[in-house]
Amino acid sequence: MATLQSLALASPVAQHLQHQTRSFSGSGSWAVNKSSYSLFNGQSLCLPRLRLPLIRRKLRTSGLVTMMVKPAIQFVQGADEQTVPDVRLTKSRDGTNGMAIFTFDQPSVFDSSAEVGDITGFYMIDEEGILQSVDVNAKFVNGKPERIEAKYIMRTPREWDRFMRFMERYANANGLQFVKK
Repeated sequence: MATLQSLALASPVAQHLQHQTRSFSGSGSWAVNKSSYSLFNGQSLCLPRLRLPLIRRKLRTSGLVTMMVKPAIQFVQGADEQTVPDVRLTKSRDGTNGMAIFTFDQPSVFDSSAEVGDITGFYMIDEEGILQSVDVNAKFVNGKPERIEAKYIMRTPREWDRFMRFMERYANANGLQFVKK
């Protein structure tokens, strides 16, 4: 404890305060802190209030700031899939759940899998966040990767609406259009 006290008394702040208390009696005070709740028995410092000039600035606040993220699909986090998929949507008659089936013919993840790593899932990324699924299947023809099929299941109307917002952004960014069959 003596080390803490000597460091506190040797600091420039303590020296400044000692000078202040000598020249302006009553504006600062020194007291030994002996609290039953604390193990610290050093000296408490009461610093005089500093009067700094107030700097007033007019800030223009626009309210909500929206970060724009290019919608992307990834099989390995951090590596965007360049192949545009064929997407099939199904929805239950009562509208409570649905499924999206993405088919990627000759996906680019097969070309770069040695550099970026193994497929870890199916990730749909936009400015609202990430939608993900682990239901990913690869199709092989003659021992070579040909196609990836990924399924995203929506169990609530809220999940369906969120997915449709992602698909609208992804379609606009990649030139897709909706064809009802």
